Amino acid sequence: MSLQERAKATAKNIEGKIEEVVGDITGDTAKQTEGKAKQVEAHVRNASEDVKDKAKEVAEVIKDKAQHVADGVKDQANKVKDKAD
Repeated sequence: MSLQERAKATAKNIEGKIEEVVGDITGDTAKQTEGKAKQVEAHVRNASEDVKDKAKEVAEVIKDKAQHVADGVKDQANKVKDKAD
């Protein structure tokens, strides 16, 4: 997880909320829409970081499983070799 990217997303979300409120107060629908769009962008950024985090976790699990299988194969090969000797 990139803390820097999470902070940027949070800042974008706050910026969007402020812009939306300003639009509400002034009756400026364009400002309201821009604010909501920035909030959506922030949520997308956070979701992207969530996906990256999960992908890293999955990759680590796969790596561990592959190492376990490789170790098992080596053990079996050594047993076969020892019996042949």
